[in-house]
Order: sequence, then structure tokens, then C-alpha cells
Amino acid sequence: MSEPLRIGFVPEHFSTPIHFAEKYFGLEANLIPFPSGTGHMITSLQANEIDVGIGLTEGWVADLGKQGDKAAFKIVGTYVETPLCWAVSTGAKRKLKDVSELKEGKIGVSRIGSGSYVMGFVLADTRGWLKSPGDPPFEVVPLQTFAKLREAVNDGTADFFMWEHFTSKKYYDNGEVKKIGEIYTPWSSWKIVSRDSHDKRLEGLFEKINQGVGYFEKHHEEAVEYISTHLDYSAEDATEWLKTVKFAEDVKGVSEETIEKTIEILRKAGVIEGTGVKASAMIAVPRAT
Repeated sequence: MSEPLRIGFVPEHFSTPIHFAEKYFGLEANLIPFPSGTGHMITSLQANEIDVGIGLTEGWVADLGKQGDKAAFKIVGTYVETPLCWAVSTGAKRKLKDVSELKEGKIGVSRIGSGSYVMGFVLADTRGWLKSPGDPPFEVVPLQTFAKLREAVNDGTADFFMWEHFTSKKYYDNGEVKKIGEIYTPWSSWKIVSRDSHDKRLEGLFEKINQGVGYFEKHHEEAVEYISTHLDYSAEDATEWLKTVKFAEDVKGVSEETIEKTIEILRKAGVIEGTGVKASAMIAVPRAT
């Protein structure tokens, strides 16, 4: 009998179909939470601490663009079809009121290379603030965790940070931080990567996650109950989030067009340098068209 896959995931609302896959459909895996996000998963993939990661498209593509053939993983699946809304947050009592005031400011990120880091470049690109390619448009302050990011914008260590809207909303509601803007990814938001794209256990993983997604779609009330009791969200916010998200009906495979679009925007933003990076080289399992 083969060893269970070691799967890295972010323990947020998006992980609910994975929970259902384990609870109801016998997903046999060692599920390892990464609350600090995709950047930490990349480090663990490189160190062979996990076999599979379920994380943000921009984090995976940025690392694959930087590492090339030396990358520790390739993209094998599509988890979420909809874009991600990145909220821009600052300290509750800071005088900052709008994204336009952030030019050359200090951005708090979880890690270099994480989604929160990469999206800083994308935000700057939309504002025309980019300098030379690859040169960070803001002073970057790595802070590891969401809690430390919130603390940093209040004590002045950072001016702002970017994190998913609904994960941030609780802290707007309780007055800990305030929202001053948002930006959507121009690509579908979550992808599945694997250290070994030929691992025979992947087929079983795809099947179980598909079953978990199918259950999620038919049991929204149970999803809201799980999210509001086991994760850091109110039932109201979980219900609102459900209106915005669409999971892949079949998570196996990745659209080359989606990855090409991501590369194009990240190259324009200076996150990926050079023109030699091809989407086909990043994808191990193309999506059937």
C-alpha cells in the first residue's frame, strides 16, 4: 500500500471542498496547513516536506518563472475557476485613505515570492508606479503571518498589506484594520502543483477533490456551518463568499491560456524577467480542450 500524499493547503474558506473530500469520500492524505500561504508551501516543496500544494496561481507561476528547470514542482490541476479579490489594508488609525497614497510606501508581505508579494507588483503596474523590471516598487517587509501583517500596519512597520477580501473582512468589522482598496487577479485563482507529475496517487487525489467539490456545491448550508465554526469567518461572510466563488468541476489539468496570461502580466509587472518562459514548460498536465 502506498504512502498517503503530503498535501499543503491554506486553512481558509477555500479549503472546504478538501475537508469534504476527506470527511465523506475517503481522501487519504496527510493534510498539512500553511496559514501563511503559497510562499511557505514553495519552500516546503523545495525541501521535499510536501508532495502537493494547493495554492495561488500567481505564487506558483512567479516561482516557476524564476526557477525554470530548477523549480521543485509543476502545475497539474485547477482548483478554483474564479479570480481572487485582494483587499488592500492599512492600520485602523492610520491617515492613509486611498491606494493612491501608497506610492513608494512599505508593503507588508508574508514571504518574498508569495501571492501577497507578487500582487504588490501587479498593483503598482496598474498605477504606473513600476521602476525597472524586478525592482520592487515598494519597500518590502516580510512578516510571515496574517496576524503579524495586521500588527505591522498598526505600529507603522508597514504601510499596507494585501490579503484575500473575506479573510480580511472580520478585521475591518472589529476595527483592527481598515480597507483602502482592492484588486482582482486577472486569472483564475487557485492551482494544484506536484513535485512529481507522474505520481500515480494524483489520479486518486483529483477524483476525491472532484467529489468534495460536487458535495460542496450541493450542500452550501453545511459549508457555511463548517466555515463559520472551524475557520475564522462569520456565517454572513461565508454566505456572501459563496456567491463569488466557482470551483473547478474537474480539477485535473490546467489551461495553457490561463498560465500564458498570468506570465504576460507578471512579466509586465517585472516579477518574471526575460521572454524565454513558456507556459507549456510550467504545466505537467494540460487541460483537455
